[in-house]
Amino acid sequence: MSAYEDDFYEWTQAQAKILRGGDWRLLDPAHLAEEIEDLGKRDRRAVESYLEVRLRHGLKWVYQPERRSGSGRRTLTATRQRLARLLRDSPSLRQQIPLLIPAAYADAREMAAAETGLPLRAFPPDCPWPEAAQVLAADFPPEAAEAQP
Repeated sequence: MSAYEDDFYEWTQAQAKILRGGDWRLLDPAHLAEEIEDLGKRDRRAVESYLEVRLRHGLKWVYQPERRSGSGRRTLTATRQRLARLLRDSPSLRQQIPLLIPAAYADAREMAAAETGLPLRAFPPDCPWPEAAQVLAADFPPEAAEAQP
């Protein structure tokens, strides 16, 4: 059996084979536990990343209405869909969204300023959409619903 540090892929395949075979004494429990935790962290980071993109595009939609485009609307839709899939597969991550919004918003605000050329102070210091339901809504940001035909 390959060591975890020598060939990660081979180690994963060997661990899966051992799990299926039921010979528990051959497992590498410490590294298995670490990898399982990392899988959860990966999905949590993905949710935070999609939140950042969604919040950034929400800010751009609201603070640069003259630059609204189909591309911006598609990004808002795509991030909502990706978040919905992640939350469908891991519903407990929905509870994490209110905890993730402040950090995601701070990054979104900074990136929105960089992308729009507007000063950072043009955007509220605190997220104007602190509730998960607001950020996950199909009409996010609320101003987007007003602009739809």
